[in-house]
Amino acid sequence: MTGASRGVGKGIALELGAAGATVYVTGRSKSPGKLPGTVDQTAAEIDALGGKGVPFVCDHRDDDAVRGLFDVIRAEHGRLDVLVNNVYNSPATARWIGKPFWEVPTEAWDETVDVGLRSHYVASVFAAPLLIESNGLVVNVSSPGAIRYMHSAVYGAAKTALDRLTTDFAHDFADTDVTAVSVWPGIVDTELLQLIPADAEGNRVVELAGEGTFDLAAAETPRFAGRAVTALATDPDRRTRTGSAWRVADLAEAYGFTDIDGRIPHAD
Repeated sequence: MTGASRGVGKGIALELGAAGATVYVTGRSKSPGKLPGTVDQTAAEIDALGGKGVPFVCDHRDDDAVRGLFDVIRAEHGRLDVLVNNVYNSPATARWIGKPFWEVPTEAWDETVDVGLRSHYVASVFAAPLLIESNGLVVNVSSPGAIRYMHSAVYGAAKTALDRLTTDFAHDFADTDVTAVSVWPGIVDTELLQLIPADAEGNRVVELAGEGTFDLAAAETPRFAGRAVTALATDPDRRTRTGSAWRVADLAEAYGFTDIDGRIPHAD
């Protein structure tokens, strides 16, 4: 589970742990960053839910470190059933929301594409032999930004490319029993969005330039996406979904799960 110190990655890791999985949790540091959450904290919460959390510090820009992660998984666990690619620099993306591309610094490309696209590819390269042995599952955490404007031009380019990568992974896995999918969460009430204060009426509303406003009371929790990944991982017919992107809400309808409050949020 890459990028699981917080946010959607943590939500997915917790749900896999609640299903009894051993989850290797990666992040760049054991120390909290600008937002709360560490690999150790996520691993401890996985343990409390009945799974086994294994914290692993890994900078996903370092190919040798990523290779080392999968060497450790093979040595310690002997198999890999699910790879979830979720590495992303959310605070960086937030700085550029709604700005026209010519007002966004060119380093935004590196922050968004190198971190949020290349790292998915590299992890998948090193994980593929293990996944082929186990008839496993690759999940790329993507976004509706792949098909419509969201956040910024570079964000859309990265998510579109990620979904194309999913399709081509499925092509290359065609002679195996590995499934490769993208999942699209909606608006997720992550630690970053939880910094938005309530207004005088107690409402927490986020305004996304060029995208309108959204009441965070209707947002998904990070664990909603986790339930989607768990449903896919336990579905014996998941190969019928390979090569495509799936909205988390649509998977909830298909598999019969809800968010932790019993809702099926549909906003994206």
